[in-house]
Formats: sequence, structure tokens, C-alpha cells
Amino acid sequence: MSRIHIKGGHLIDPANDIDSVTDLWIAEGKVQAIGKAPDGFNADQTINAEQQIVCPGLIDLSARIREPGQVHKASIASETTAAAKSGITTLVCPPDTQPVIDSPAIVELIHLKAREANMSRLHMLGALTSNLDGELISEMLSLKKAGVVGMSNANKPVPNSLVLRRAFEYAATHDLTVFIRPDDNGLSNKGCVHEGALASRLGLPGIPEAAETVAVARHLELIEQTGVRAHFSQLSTARAANMIARARHDGVKVTADVAVHHLYLTDIDIRDYNSACHLIPPLRSERDRDGLRDAVKQGVIDAICSDHQPHEPDAKQAPFPDTEPGLSGLDTLLPLVKRLADEKLMSLSQAINNITYMPATILGLEQGHLSIGAIADICLFDPNMSWLVSSDNLNSAGHNTPFIGWEMQGRATSTLVNGQLIFSSNHD
Repeated sequence: MSRIHIKGGHLIDPANDIDSVTDLWIAEGKVQAIGKAPDGFNADQTINAEQQIVCPGLIDLSARIREPGQVHKASIASETTAAAKSGITTLVCPPDTQPVIDSPAIVELIHLKAREANMSRLHMLGALTSNLDGELISEMLSLKKAGVVGMSNANKPVPNSLVLRRAFEYAATHDLTVFIRPDDNGLSNKGCVHEGALASRLGLPGIPEAAETVAVARHLELIEQTGVRAHFSQLSTARAANMIARARHDGVKVTADVAVHHLYLTDIDIRDYNSACHLIPPLRSERDRDGLRDAVKQGVIDAICSDHQPHEPDAKQAPFPDTEPGLSGLDTLLPLVKRLADEKLMSLSQAINNITYMPATILGLEQGHLSIGAIADICLFDPNMSWLVSSDNLNSAGHNTPFIGWEMQGRATSTLVNGQLIFSSNHD
């Protein structure tokens, strides 16, 4: 393994409260020293990090990689490469691949493809119920042994509360975290935008706030009853965040994340039937956006993800309700999170914490920090690099993003996984 000296970078490691210009020394895939070189250290490679931020590699809690089953949209190779070029060293894939991740064989297939790509790490969530049908509990223990980092029913609610309770109990027995995308299917009723004045004006079927909050309330009751370790994924309403805060105050141990686009965009962005803004959960009101921002600032929402869902162009070229929901988010995760600090919502260290140490803690992974002896998953980025989002400079196979035309500030320049340089803009 290479012995690497990262020289003169601005090191931000929130887990260890480090925020200073210093050197980083890496060998055998791990952090060997910070500041002064270890005795007898001879670097094979020196990376000049002056005027750059050095931080733990980003960890994205939700990224569809489209393989197996939808390689016409993207692949494990294309999306782990895009992640590496975006400073993201770890991706978490929900279980709604085709076929569904509900057997050890599918887990091993995806692991094999990720090893062949040899780029960013790829972890998986196993299906909470067989084929995500919400009827039979999956073989969670076998999936855990195969290497999943948690369980989820993806975007498919479990309608039967008894089945959900039993699934939570089974997950708790095997010390597995359940990831919940809260949605009441009956209330959502095949809607495609936030229920409100704009939806009425555009004649589009709406998804009410209650579709999320009712589901949050139901799940919180069963979480408290069963004692399962649970995480709420991609919250979209301020009221849901307030419910999480209240539950925590009452002693319920839950965590939550938000997709970064919900911290910027609102349902107003759909006004011209912009299919790039067809998302599930939908873009909500300005009040929701501001409430979610405050929840991140206050630490009620623990982590920020991309909710990456790459599509081929045709998927977004139809009447709005008939287009496929989701956006491509790997390329814009880092600069959009950094912008929260630029806008003084929080410090840069806190912003980085939301995409490094906190996601690692939620997943129970040893990454997300740069302590001595820690796995050397590292992102270097130029905080002053300005770039315009366009189809020409997106690394993901999916170019479906509503941020086309936005000027971003900050982009990854080097990425290391397990102490190995997997991306450098100097050698791209």
C-alpha cells in the first residue's frame, strides 16, 4: 500500500474537533499521524493540499445505482466512479433494485460488481419484507451475514401494522437498524407533487403533508413498542422533523436524514411543469424547506444525503405525472452542503459532519473520522472552485437534475479509499 503525505491542507475532522491547517500522513490504508511525520516515514507520494479542505470521505445514505436491473440508466461502475469524483467514498444502496435485495445471492452479486469497479465503497440495505411486498418478513439474519448494513422497505410502505411490528421485533433481535421512508400510501394516493395551491393551479394530483406525518406517528409508536433501532430517511416536512424532535425528547432513540435538495427547492420550482423537479417525496412549501433547514441546524436531522436516482433522458420526457421521479444528486451533494455554511446556516465543520461522521454513526461504520489508526477514506476539495452545473460536467450517468444552470462553489480534487488514491483531478 502507498505511503501518502497530504501536505498543507485545511483539515476538518468534526468527530475529533479538528479545524486547522496541518499535514496528514497515511500508510497501510490508515491514518498514521496528523501534523508531524511519524519516525522514519518516507512518503511514496505527496499530495499538495494547500488552499484545499481535507476531510473524511463523504458518506451518502441513499443512492440508487440502478444495477442490477436498470443498467440503461446507470451502473455500479458508473455511479461509484461518479461518487469518487465527487468526494463520496461510501454509498448506501436501497433494496429496490431489480431483483430486490432480499437474498444473500443478490448481496454478493452487488458486492462483486463493486469490487470489480474498485472505486467508492458500496453498502446495501436489505429488504425488510420479501420482494418489498409488505407481507412476509425477509430472512434478515442471512442478509446481515451477507453484509447488509440495515433493513428497509424502500419507498413501499408496509400496510399491515402487525407485519411491521413483527419485522421491527425481528430486526431488533438481530441488532439491525431499520431505515424508514415515511409514507402513508392511502393518503399519497398516487400523487406527484405537494398538495397545495400550486398543485391545484397546475391540475396535478397532490401528496398532503399528512401522508408523511401520519406515517411518522405510526412508526414512532411501533419503534417505542419494539425497541428497534430506527432511522427516518428523506424527511420532507417541517412537522415531521418536529415530531422526531418531540419523540427524542420523550426518550425514543431515532435518527433522521434529509435529501439536500429539500433544503433548497420548493414546490414553486415545479411551476413550469419542470419534470426534473418530479421527486418522491415531493418538494414541499417554503415553510417546510425553512423548517428542515432549522432542524439540520439544531441537530434534529442528523445527516444529509443526495437521494441519488439517475435516469436516462426519456424518463423525464413526458407529461409531468407520467415522468419517473428522482434526481441525479452525487455531483451536487458536496457543493450544496458547503453552501449551507456559506449562507451562515451552520459552520463548515457542522456541515461536513452531516455528510461524514453522522452517517457513519447511523450505519455503525468505522469511517467518517480521521483519528490515528482510522481507515483512510479521505476527500480533498477546493472550496473556492466555481463551476456551472451542466450536462457536460456531470460525472453520473444520470443528468436529470433541477440544478442545471446553478453556479456551484466547491468540488472534489482528490479522493482516497482505504489509503489508496482512486481519483485525482490532476490525473483525470
